[in-house]
Amino acid sequence: MKIHRMTQAAAVALLLLAGFTTASFADTGTVSVVFTKGGFIVDVGGGQGVLTFRGKRYPFTVSGMSLGLSIGASTSKFVGRALNLRRPGDLAGSYVVAGAGGAVAGGAGGAQLQNANGVILQLSGARVGAEVSAAVGGVTITMR
Repeated sequence: MKIHRMTQAAAVALLLLAGFTTASFADTGTVSVVFTKGGFIVDVGGGQGVLTFRGKRYPFTVSGMSLGLSIGASTSKFVGRALNLRRPGDLAGSYVVAGAGGAVAGGAGGAQLQNANGVILQLSGARVGAEVSAAVGGVTITMR
């Protein structure tokens, strides 16, 4: 009887441990994105990118819109990290962006974004074009 209870306790402990370690299996991937946008007051943009995660490449598309003080057009080439990934599909979803920036012929930019899956994108890169903005917007990522 004592051995049976010890076996049950060990099984419960393993199940609990498995539940806690599954949460800790979140990993980091790398992301590269090319995003083009333009507009006056309302900016609309889109682009594409690639997530590299656990040695494999996963293409995705990006679309977005912002509303605020903005004028011009630009193309941004961002690279960075995607944190808290458990699987590639976690990257998909809506991200809220708030910030200000600008570029005339060239410049640098960066952003940190988070979606409902808990994925955090830390991006930085070059921006080419003529644009000034102080806007709030959203970006949606869809896996291809």
